[in-house]
Amino acid sequence: MQKLLIDGKKTLSGSIIISGSKNSALPILAATILNNHTTIKNIPFVNDIFTMLNLLKFIGLKYRLSKKTNLVEVINPRKNINTIAPYKLVKTMRAGVLVLGPLLAKYRKAKVSLPGGCAIGTRPVNLHLFALKKLGAKIKIKNGYIFATAKNGLKGTRFRFPKISVGATENAILAAVKAKGITVMDNCAVEPEIIDLLNFLKKLGVKINIKGRKITIEKSLKEKKVSHKVICDRIELGTYIIAGALAAKKLKLKNIDKSLIKKEISVLKRMGVKMSIGENFIEVYKSGSIKNINLKTDPYPGFPTDLQAQIMILMTQAKGLSKIKESIFENRFMHVPELRRMGAKIEIRNNTAYILGPSILTGAEVMATDLRASVSLVLAALIADKRTKINRIYHLDRGYQDLEKKLINCKARIKRV
Repeated sequence: MQKLLIDGKKTLSGSIIISGSKNSALPILAATILNNHTTIKNIPFVNDIFTMLNLLKFIGLKYRLSKKTNLVEVINPRKNINTIAPYKLVKTMRAGVLVLGPLLAKYRKAKVSLPGGCAIGTRPVNLHLFALKKLGAKIKIKNGYIFATAKNGLKGTRFRFPKISVGATENAILAAVKAKGITVMDNCAVEPEIIDLLNFLKKLGVKINIKGRKITIEKSLKEKKVSHKVICDRIELGTYIIAGALAAKKLKLKNIDKSLIKKEISVLKRMGVKMSIGENFIEVYKSGSIKNINLKTDPYPGFPTDLQAQIMILMTQAKGLSKIKESIFENRFMHVPELRRMGAKIEIRNNTAYILGPSILTGAEVMATDLRASVSLVLAALIADKRTKINRIYHLDRGYQDLEKKLINCKARIKRV
């Protein structure tokens, strides 16, 4: 199993091109089931993307990719379609369940394995199934699979999600675009990645209106040749801003959309992070005096749970006590024991982490437990004394394109073994 060896205390400098958003590209790839010919630009070539492409291939779609131009072309041949998403392709990636909505909408049946992904909480699919049932689907779960049918097609309806869920909102949108009549969904997630999905579907002629957390969809999808550019990855961007604040003389982040991370920029500025923000770039400088802060993760536009582990590293360098309350997932502090091994002073009580800083971090052998936890260990290793060995880095490869290459180009000392 591969490991990362990172020598700490190296000053970063240079520039990094931010990749396209994995969390945006995955539901848009699932949406290609609904169309006949789709070109997606600015695709990040990470393992989750390849897993989704293999799933689309299993279903019967064809694809062509260009790593040089970060482009994927997907064609639905309309014949020999397999409405099954098997365990072997869904077990490592929760987003695999997103093919359920479009398969059910277009082919009126689907058999999809219950999903896997990061072990950061129970993350049940009950809200996905709740929405599909409201649209008229008949659903049963048997032998680890979701069996869904809609013999006469899905029907537009009105409903309110009992809890905000990104994945359930995406699956409901992908099903509703072919439902008869009008669908009105309330208490939806409205993350930028969902807005990107809606913008893609609008190119297919779908009539969509969004107001607050209410999304209205009218069946009007027309299959046609369409092209779409995925938004930049706001979580990758936030991760590298924090890396710059921790260890950079000057780090320039390019190919960005600053409007996607207003909350994150506000929080980091309050902590004393020095940055210069341009139209499509951000320059970050090592910040000598980091201030403590109290935070809570929340659905967008709140502070994202996917940046909780990374900002915790910045908190270890702040003067005084910082607190971060995790309100999205109940098991997302698994990086904390590993950070303690490196010398961080962190306590967990209920769903809140208490971080006392500044801490002197020391290199150690640690283990990645999920995607965002693994990159937090990379950030800690960049500022630690001596060498850190990070095990189980396959988590990193699921969501960060060319992480070592990008950091090595900025003078970090990292080796994969």
